[in-house]
Amino acid sequence: MKETTRVPLADCMYDTRIEAGCDEAGRGCLAGPVFAAAVIIPKGVNLPGLNDSKQLSASARRKLRTEIEATCYWQVAMLGPEEIDRINILNASIQSMQMALAGLTEAFDHILVDGNRFKPFNDIPYTTVVKGDGKYKSIAAASILAKTHRDDYMEALSQQFPEYGWSQNKGYPTRVHREAIRKFGSNAHHRKSFTLLPAQLNLL
Repeated sequence: MKETTRVPLADCMYDTRIEAGCDEAGRGCLAGPVFAAAVIIPKGVNLPGLNDSKQLSASARRKLRTEIEATCYWQVAMLGPEEIDRINILNASIQSMQMALAGLTEAFDHILVDGNRFKPFNDIPYTTVVKGDGKYKSIAAASILAKTHRDDYMEALSQQFPEYGWSQNKGYPTRVHREAIRKFGSNAHHRKSFTLLPAQLNLL
């Protein structure tokens, strides 16, 4: 994947606060959990090449994940398909981000959230930022952790269910994935509240 040059990410929104950045991965998938990460980047820590995970190659994400986990305060959390079906994917995404925040071992007094929806967490002020993973370093770092941890999970799950191609599609609604659902049916890792098969695929 060709990496793109973008405007440098901002260190923080408020210099006087300790900020935790949050992001999720897997919201649009048909199968597997939604993962979320929360990251606090300590003052003075430099992460060269840090960017929105979608703008990075797999190898760059892996390298940055190692650096983030070695130098930052971080936590990853997930919610599985049953919970996604029970409370819906938006609430599951928010809840998983809050679970990640709750697991941080460093105190913080402001939360930066990728997207435009969140819910109050422990009376700590928060700011939602549309496309925040391309604007703030802590959100970008969280996006990398959420994606790489989820990718690892889906690749491991694919060893048990190779017919769905999860090692490649990671549970997203690719044609290969949908055709496998049509052929083999769904399993416990699929989100039953999602439309697993489009109507036109049933006509094939």
